Amino acid sequence: MDGTVLVADDDRTIRTVLTQALTRAGCKVHATSSLTTLMRWVGEGRGDAVITDVAMPDGNGLEMLPKIAQDRPDLPVIVISAQNTIMTAIKAAEADAFDYLPKPFDLPDLMKRTARALNRRETAARAAPATPVSDADREDLPLVGRTPVMQALYRLVARVMNTDLPVLIWGESGTGKSLIAKAIHDFSDRRTLPFVTVTGADLQDIEGPARVLARVRGGTLLIDEIADISLEVQARIARMMDAPGEYTPRFLATSQSDLAEAMKKGDLRRDLFYRLSGATVHVPSLRDRVEDIELLASHFLERADGGSGPARRLSEGASKVFANYSWPGNVRQLEHAMRQLALTSRAPEISQAEAEQVLGAQPAPEPVHAQANTERLGASVERHLRRYFDQHGSMLPPPGLYARILREIEMPLIEISLAATSGNQAKCADLLGINRNTLRKKITDLDIEVTRGRKMM
Repeated sequence: MDGTVLVADDDRTIRTVLTQALTRAGCKVHATSSLTTLMRWVGEGRGDAVITDVAMPDGNGLEMLPKIAQDRPDLPVIVISAQNTIMTAIKAAEADAFDYLPKPFDLPDLMKRTARALNRRETAARAAPATPVSDADREDLPLVGRTPVMQALYRLVARVMNTDLPVLIWGESGTGKSLIAKAIHDFSDRRTLPFVTVTGADLQDIEGPARVLARVRGGTLLIDEIADISLEVQARIARMMDAPGEYTPRFLATSQSDLAEAMKKGDLRRDLFYRLSGATVHVPSLRDRVEDIELLASHFLERADGGSGPARRLSEGASKVFANYSWPGNVRQLEHAMRQLALTSRAPEISQAEAEQVLGAQPAPEPVHAQANTERLGASVERHLRRYFDQHGSMLPPPGLYARILREIEMPLIEISLAATSGNQAKCADLLGINRNTLRKKITDLDIEVTRGRKMM
């Protein structure tokens, strides 16, 4: 890499790590814990790219972006933040950030994004920033998550919200598909226009499309559960999209079904699928982001309490109970469970017994990865890779996919093998069928902690 990078973060460790990594990559670095200093450097014409945190002691990094865009329109800004909600991603997009990464971030990923920012700094065309939405107008959306699949989802929503592309949103019941659709509308340029949700029944008769278009008046039209609509009505929807009349709406559609499979089964017209799939958004199930359960639970408990009394939290035992449950109703089911606990629990900490009791009337818990018991490894890997590509919609994933996937598989394989052999590297190397020196190098490169004497059950 070649260029000067300005780094603003109030965490000394992050400043040190980024300075060392960028310097080794060939960059010059100016690092500060102050937004005031950062803006002075920008005003002086320093820097070819900026990496800034959001929450700083002397201000908000996102609020500085319009000023940077005005003074230095070709200066790319990468936003990093520990505020892991969809609102941060949307605000970053509204403020015209070059890129957004949640904390904790993957350093090699950030370095690649910085390289792209430096390479494109001379030619990157910056779109006009969207009209900002006041915080008072922002709905409290339960779209919360630190997991990579949710962060990728946030970035994709932020990218598509101000385009006119139709969007297909699919995922299991209760994952938040309707919330995603509403967020795309509420933070888009069409937010002052109607948001209308229709089902097949609204379009059943021949006059249905005309009535719907009259209601939506150029706003956003959400077609609910598109794969459940009859083929006759689907044909009517396709014709409506081809000739929407004077005011063309933004078309969104949701589905619980994998739409590629729905087409194979004949439940979805191919021509309608291609009309709707300008961008595809897959909303992950809760069991695919188990690490977000505690964060979501805290969010729902706080909202149920309404700010009255001490904040409640899950005990370690309760967290384990919820993490091991399969959540067939996904986030909606978790929200209902938290509302019930907010009513019945009196102590600040939700106990394991209370967690087990609230799940007592729910479907029997299953291991989160129960599907793997009957699914061959290749099919499981393929399923996860397809979901990863779906998260990026019409965009390709970042370069270096082969190495990232190998690392994702290699690291747990070595960790589990080491645990199974009680940390004996000779036995582990023999089990894996690799040279002991090769194993040692991989342990070092992957930063795997070796613990002796612990047998995996």
